[in-house]
Parts: sequence; C-alpha cells; structure tokens
Amino acid sequence: MTHPFHPLRGREVELVTFKKAWGEDRVFYRDDAGQLRHLPVEWTSAASVDPFKEIAAGRCRFRTEDLLRLADLLEKVKG
Repeated sequence: MTHPFHPLRGREVELVTFKKAWGEDRVFYRDDAGQLRHLPVEWTSAASVDPFKEIAAGRCRFRTEDLLRLADLLEKVKG
C-alpha cells in the first residue's frame, strides 16, 4: 500500500486480481482473516506510472485532461 493515509501503508499484500469496478481500476487482495478486499490501484505500487506526472516532476498542479473536463463542466453549468 502506498497511499499516505491508508492504515496498511507500507504493507505488502498478495494480489488476487486486478479489474475495473465502480468505474475505476481496482486491486483485490485478501486481508489477514481471508476476506476479499479491494482498493483503487492508485493506492498501490501496482499502478502504472502516469507519464505526465513523471515528466512534470511536481511542477504542474493539473493535467491537461483534467483541465479539459473542468472546462466542459463549467460550460454545462454556464448553459
């Protein structure tokens, strides 16, 4: 787990499967009791590196695709 606020941060778990659920990529694993659990892939080291974030190296607060989505939303609200 790599999410800074997740209680299992730093712990390694065995990946059971990786699939899209609830509209996002998620990893599924078993907890200590054997219960199947899941969380967003971005909270783990299984996430692929976002090329934009790698190139921006922390210098850019927003991705182009996010700004375009925001512009579309504002246009809809504006009517």
